[in-house]
Amino acid sequence: MNIRDLKYVVAVAEERHFGRAADKCHVSQPALSGQIRKLEDSLGVALFERTNRAVRVTPVGERIVAQARRLITLSDEIVASAQAARDPLAGPFRLGMISTIGPYLSPLILSAIRKELPDLSLTLVEGLTIELERCLANGELDGAILATVPGDSHLMEIVLYDEPFWIALPHEHPLAGHEAIGLAELAHEELLLLADGHCLRDQVLDACHTATAAARANTRETSLETLLALVAAGDGVTLVPALAKPRDGRAPDTIVMRPAASGAAGRTVRLVCRTSFPRTELVARLASIIRSSLPEGAIDPMRTGL
Repeated sequence: MNIRDLKYVVAVAEERHFGRAADKCHVSQPALSGQIRKLEDSLGVALFERTNRAVRVTPVGERIVAQARRLITLSDEIVASAQAARDPLAGPFRLGMISTIGPYLSPLILSAIRKELPDLSLTLVEGLTIELERCLANGELDGAILATVPGDSHLMEIVLYDEPFWIALPHEHPLAGHEAIGLAELAHEELLLLADGHCLRDQVLDACHTATAAARANTRETSLETLLALVAAGDGVTLVPALAKPRDGRAPDTIVMRPAASGAAGRTVRLVCRTSFPRTELVARLASIIRSSLPEGAIDPMRTGL
């Protein structure tokens, strides 16, 4: 048994297909299938149930796949520890971002990261919070930028910044002439929200008082950009994080953006990694670069600290 064989097993469990797993592992299908057969013979158990139509993980296979993921993560961390001893600021780093942060933060930070960390090979992955936390815990990601407190005790966070929400209204809306808007004034509005699974949805509902807002909520399987297009079309109002607010004249004439009068509506954005991740100097440097790359006045004053 070796780490390579365990990676084959995990790939088949994730893809439910030997051909796709082989492509993912950059080997031929016969080579991957043969190694898994040898491993099953060595263990004396079947890890997969194979049919002409599907590949299913057996009950004992599920337990072994979970253990294999942990061993792969430990193996990667051994390599990362050696890398950190040589140069903690070099080598690969897989960074996840939730979809309500990635498109807006990435353009602000990538050039600074390339300039300050020229030997870092950064890979960006976008997804929902629950997916990114799972990938972090499994070692598939090295860090993630999230807007909620991590739910896994093996994950730690560095707070990056506090981001207020802005209210997006159709240009002709009666509230559009106000300099700031009280969230209670939105109680009878059609509130446009992202679908379940987006933490921003829950945060907006909390800010607008869940019971009232949910009754008038219009959920869409879409993006923030599409929600803004719906606002422009007069289909409702929505709340957007400050970095997602159109800037530099990019907002359509049919939308106005106003701050919440209370100043309390918003979210805290943090950089999350595993407590066992050995390249802490790199994580701290990334956090510093991100903070220094934020546009002045776009966010509330940051709170620092590991």
